[in-house]
Amino acid sequence: MNNIHYITNEPINFQTIRKIIDENYKLELSEQAQKAIQKCRTYLDDKTVNSKSPIYGVTTGFGALHNVSISQNELSKLQQNLVKSHACGTGAKVNNQIVKLMLLLKAHALSLGFSGVQVITVQRIIDFFNNDIFPIVYEQGSLGASGDLSPLAHLFLPLIGEGEVEFEGEICSGKEILQKFNWQPITLQSKEGLALLNGTQFMSSHGVFAMLKASKLIKLADIIAAISIEGYDGRVEPFDDDLHQIRPHAGQIETALNIRKILNGSQIISKTKKHVQDPYSFRCTPQVHGASKDAVDYVSKVILTEINSVTDNPTVFVDKDKVLSGGNFHGQPLAISYDFFAIAMAEIGSISERRIYRLISGERELPAFLVANPGLNSGFMIPQYAAASIVSQNKQLCTPTSIDSIPSSNEQEDHVSMGGNGATRLIKVVDNIERILAIELFNAAQALEFRRPLKSSEYIEDFIAEYRKEVKFVDDDKIMYKEIEKSIKFIQNHEF
Repeated sequence: MNNIHYITNEPINFQTIRKIIDENYKLELSEQAQKAIQKCRTYLDDKTVNSKSPIYGVTTGFGALHNVSISQNELSKLQQNLVKSHACGTGAKVNNQIVKLMLLLKAHALSLGFSGVQVITVQRIIDFFNNDIFPIVYEQGSLGASGDLSPLAHLFLPLIGEGEVEFEGEICSGKEILQKFNWQPITLQSKEGLALLNGTQFMSSHGVFAMLKASKLIKLADIIAAISIEGYDGRVEPFDDDLHQIRPHAGQIETALNIRKILNGSQIISKTKKHVQDPYSFRCTPQVHGASKDAVDYVSKVILTEINSVTDNPTVFVDKDKVLSGGNFHGQPLAISYDFFAIAMAEIGSISERRIYRLISGERELPAFLVANPGLNSGFMIPQYAAASIVSQNKQLCTPTSIDSIPSSNEQEDHVSMGGNGATRLIKVVDNIERILAIELFNAAQALEFRRPLKSSEYIEDFIAEYRKEVKFVDDDKIMYKEIEKSIKFIQNHEF
């Protein structure tokens, strides 16, 4: 029996989205959502017939063509043309998981009852979601301004029998997928094309995808840092709660607490130390990880607000008898937040690489490059190179996108957010953090073995035991990229 998520006007959150995706929930429109959609559609139909004034995007052209009136018998054709003409994406294909999130978030937004679409249009979006039909969407083409026009056009071309989709691992045309399921192409009514294309679901889906992954990686960063502290024979005093209560940033306090818990009961951390201080990459882990956590927490609130908002244009307020043309499609809230998000995650990787370097540097009675016979063996010399390369790439990727703007649509859209580029960049940064943390875990687990026969905490010993099922201790030089890939898979496939 399928699990079902009923779309209502209630806010959706990350926990619900994770459950929908991970447990393969199906979507259904609630009765409340159907009524809200239909009420708005009926109002707009009446308004279109009875209004003597032009309504932007409903009885007029778009963008710089907003002053061009469209006759009643051409309103449907106007919307069809809009979807076709705006599908100008290029570059790499968007990950199917993100495409599925786009379908979910668009169905949710349209169901709030301010967009004037048909019930059948939202139902067809849900049909695509439920049957794992993934429209082909491309990464490049959105200015993140009048919504994500180009990627959303690609997302919804198949609704009208155009474009392409991936289904069961094969690419087929929009026309073919409709025939396969015996569905008729949607005949778009007034405003519907604009409702589908205006909106921030391309940007916000990337943000949700990145947030779901980053929330796991941030927790994992504390665990791996604690293992590195053990491998490096670090001190526990920098994690004392008294230190952090007098600088009470929430993320900092949380990180120190996490590391204390992870290290609790360790013979290594409790033994007398010869050294008085540790380098910043160990000692300042609460301050650095904590600052990133606080930044990501802020961004999560922005994303949650966005995915529960109406971001198409114009917006229909049935109960107030108003159709308002504004700018809720502008991606600036996400664009600025994604710059912040990317920088915060990059710093997790930056400090991780410094811990990797310290572990291979031959300090604290560890062998150089973490092998018993350095010289004959290069050991862990080059995994640090790889981590350094990835950290450098993240620095380049973290150039802010939101400070750029190139006017478009004949200067009608004269300030844009470039949030689409920020969104696709964000995925690359988060993926890079996963790789850097995997390399640190590879190094930290190796270093820990040189502290034997002392034991670490029960938590770390159990964690390393699971890791050793996938990645063995390195006695002599071997092909290291395979071990790094195993470490990445371990991170991806285990809950911590």
